[in-house]
Amino acid sequence: MYINEAYLNHSRIDFKDKSRPLIVCNCGTYHLYSRPRIPTYRPKGRLDYQLLYIASGKGHFFFDQKETVIHAGQMVIYRPRECQRYEYYGVDQTEVYWVHFTGGDVKNILRKYGIKDDLRTFYVGTSLEYQRLFKQMIQELQMCREDYEEILALILRELLINVHRQLLTDTNTSHNYLEKEIELSAKFFDENYNTEINIAEYAASKNMSTCWFIRNFKQVMGTTPMQYILSLRITNAQSLLESTDYNITEISQIIGYDNPLYFSRIFKKQKGVSPSEYRRIIRGNSSLSK
Repeated sequence: MYINEAYLNHSRIDFKDKSRPLIVCNCGTYHLYSRPRIPTYRPKGRLDYQLLYIASGKGHFFFDQKETVIHAGQMVIYRPRECQRYEYYGVDQTEVYWVHFTGGDVKNILRKYGIKDDLRTFYVGTSLEYQRLFKQMIQELQMCREDYEEILALILRELLINVHRQLLTDTNTSHNYLEKEIELSAKFFDENYNTEINIAEYAASKNMSTCWFIRNFKQVMGTTPMQYILSLRITNAQSLLESTDYNITEISQIIGYDNPLYFSRIFKKQKGVSPSEYRRIIRGNSSLSK
C-alpha cells in the first residue's frame, strides 16, 4: 500500500475556520495493493468539507444506509457534520485522492463551480490533471513555503474549475442529445401526423420512458407530443378547407381521422367554428376582397 498525506500546521485535528473564504486543511492519497480493506466511519462527520476522487479502482460509499459503488473518474463530497462511511478493498487496486477544506465562503464557492447543495457524487473523468493538482496540494502542505496557504486555496480553486468545466460539458452533451432526439421525433410527427401514432410505443422504440419523452418534448417544443400532432392536423385541415374542394369526410380522412363527426368536434374546439363554417367564412372573405 502506498500512502502520502499532509496536514495544515501538522495537525490531524479537524476544525472550522471562517477567517478566510477558503482554507485547505489536509490532503492525501493512497493506493491499495496488498492491504485487504480500509474502512472509514465517522458517524458525526467532521467540522470541515471533504472532497474525494477515485482515480482507479472503486470505493464503496454508504448514503442513508444504502451502499453506492463509486467508480474511477467519480468524486464524492462530504459536508460538515455529515455522516461519513466508506471503504476500499485491495482486490480493487483502488487509488484515491482527498482534500479537506473549510472557510467562510465555501458554500458559495461550491455553488459557483456547479456543485449544488444536494450533490453528493458526480463524474469528472479519469484525468491525470486532477491527480497533478492533488499532488501539488500535498507537496505545498509538506514544504510549507512562503504563502503556501494562499497557494493551496488557489490550487483547490483550479481543481474546482476543472470539475465545473467537466460538469458543464456533461450537461451540454446531455442537452445536445436531448435536442437531437426531440428534433427527430418532431420530424417523424411532421411526416406521419395523419397516421395513428402511439406515443408510448414511439418512446419505447427510442429506448425512452413515456414520461421522460413527454416531459422533455414539452420542455423543448413548448407543447406535448399529442398537442403537437393535433396542431399539425388542424393546421393542415385549415389549408385543405381553404384551397381545395374536398368535402369534410375526405379532409377528415386525409389528416388522420376516420370519423368526420369526431374531426368536426375537434376542429370546432380548436378554432371556435365547425369545418364547414370555417370554409364559408374564409371563402366569403376571399370573395369580398376581390
